[in-house]
Amino acid sequence: MKLSVIIVNYNVRHFLEQCLRSVFKALKNIDSEVFVVDNNSLDGSVSMIRKSFPDVKLIRNNENIGFSRANNQAIKKSRGKFVVLLNPDTMVEELTFERCIRFMDDHKDAGAVGVRLIDGKGRFLPESKRSLPTPAVAFFKIFGLSRLFAKSKLFGKYHLSYLNPEKTHIVDVLPGAFMFLRKSALDKTGLLDEDFFMYGEDIDLSYRLKKAGFSNYYYPGTTIIHYKGESTRKSSINYVVQFYRAMIIFAKKHSSIGNRHIFLLFINLAICFRAGLSIIKRAGNAILLPALDALIIYSGFFVLTPLWGKIKFQTTDYYPAEFLQFVVPVYILIWIVSIYFNNGYDKPARPVNIVLGLITGTIFILIVYALLPPSLRFSRALILMGGILAMGLVLTFRFILNKLGIEIFNLYPDARKTLIISDHVEYQRLKKIIPDLNQIRKIAGFVHPGGDSEENDSLGPYSQLPDIVRINKVNEIIFSAKIISSEKIIQNMMSLSQFNLDFKIAHPEGLSIIGSNSIDSKGQIFEISLNAVSKKKNLRKKRILDLTISFFFLLTLPASILTVKHKSGFVFNIFHVLSGRKSWVGYDLQTNLKNPGQNSVKQGILTPASLYPKSARQEIQRINLSYAKDYKLIKDIEIILKNWQQLGD
Repeated sequence: MKLSVIIVNYNVRHFLEQCLRSVFKALKNIDSEVFVVDNNSLDGSVSMIRKSFPDVKLIRNNENIGFSRANNQAIKKSRGKFVVLLNPDTMVEELTFERCIRFMDDHKDAGAVGVRLIDGKGRFLPESKRSLPTPAVAFFKIFGLSRLFAKSKLFGKYHLSYLNPEKTHIVDVLPGAFMFLRKSALDKTGLLDEDFFMYGEDIDLSYRLKKAGFSNYYYPGTTIIHYKGESTRKSSINYVVQFYRAMIIFAKKHSSIGNRHIFLLFINLAICFRAGLSIIKRAGNAILLPALDALIIYSGFFVLTPLWGKIKFQTTDYYPAEFLQFVVPVYILIWIVSIYFNNGYDKPARPVNIVLGLITGTIFILIVYALLPPSLRFSRALILMGGILAMGLVLTFRFILNKLGIEIFNLYPDARKTLIISDHVEYQRLKKIIPDLNQIRKIAGFVHPGGDSEENDSLGPYSQLPDIVRINKVNEIIFSAKIISSEKIIQNMMSLSQFNLDFKIAHPEGLSIIGSNSIDSKGQIFEISLNAVSKKKNLRKKRILDLTISFFFLLTLPASILTVKHKSGFVFNIFHVLSGRKSWVGYDLQTNLKNPGQNSVKQGILTPASLYPKSARQEIQRINLSYAKDYKLIKDIEIILKNWQQLGD
């Protein structure tokens, strides 16, 4: 056998499906086998493989055993002369494997070959070729010198950025996302080191191949898409810690690459430095808007309070200092929380959500105000005027910043213009899949890739695609993989990368469109969906319902506890829901076959299948999917009312 393809999968079903479709196209003329090692995915990956790709040799693990161990499981069973380790969030060209086999046959010294990688926007990924992380290289990388002086042979060693990416080079390290290996070289060097859980194994194996006398080649004769970051986002704290821990393992194992103690010091400094930056960045992104809103509203009250005292009572000191020190901050907190639950902090922010948040918060404050003793009632008029003032100040401030071009405050986002590359039939099908995201996405039209074919309502000939993009101000392209080849898709992505477009690829079969814009952005998956439970607004509604019901149960506990079967479990469940560990309604856990969006919902005390207690296993999966795709708050209430006695289970 010529080639064994090995893919390790963990909860990226849609990307895996696209990857496998491209792989089997590329293997059409090659004596080959395909392994998928699934590390206990809970997103339906296994059932998708069994249904759509029966020729795949599936290895299913009951836990996430890591990248190295999973690959080794398949390598031990492989029979190919060559082995390629391939990430599931990739797409290969039709001739990728044939060209790599030819390259290996022409370069007998090659132990491994890597290819040109591009991201979801068609941009070259510098990690396609790297050098060994010596202390100096690590220092330049950690403190940003390798990025500032990318073309320098001294500072640019980490990604070998001074080497021409259009030419073949012998390099130190190849990426694990695509590693085309000679099986006889693996027999000599040994398999992947299982001390590396997720990162660093590619560096370690590349280094051992080099020590064994083989060469590692970067070969730009074929290109693959690597969406990156689908299992672990590179900006996350977890990624930082896991990656640099892998570097520590590597340094301890290969002390000959330089002064090990200095290297370990750099790595530990890097963990603290990068993790700290990640925490600051995440915290800053989360609290920036609410903090600015709070500051603006408080400033308004600082002026309004003495002014109203002067108008109403002829003195600026009518209201005690405690009003501004303690009461106003409580009002502001309520308004901020209300804006949040009305989606006012979504990006981009929408004025209507901010207005609804402030109105809702004002009504809530007035209701609480009416229940307070007279000694704690300061001024109903100040609450009303403060709410109106807050509305005006917040919207005005964001509008000004929006005009200054600060994207985070974009109140009126430009509608996305989407171009579809397909024939007319596929174009009509894909239009039904693309969601109407609050009317911020418009379909510009389609272009037929079959030469200069002119179909009904086609925007123009395929040969003039760059001009069509420019004239129609397109900022997103969806390729139909049924109509256009992987190689052509990749070529178009690279040639159009100058326009800074978003690219997505539609499966030739099925109901999904996949894309990812950068290393740090989570992949976008569009599916036919009426009102997915995973939408932020639905998750917020669900959380509000959980809290409301939990507080109701607490207030009526002496009576409500008598209506359920398991009293102690009922009390525990109330606090589980309040803490956010559980939801009153979640998914049925009789099956571990989850579907998109399910990771967003907490474990349920009751489930959608509670309405159908005798459902078969496959029916439970269907019910879960229906609940995920078309969520209605009233359905949760119905499930709770009809299964009241089971709330303590």
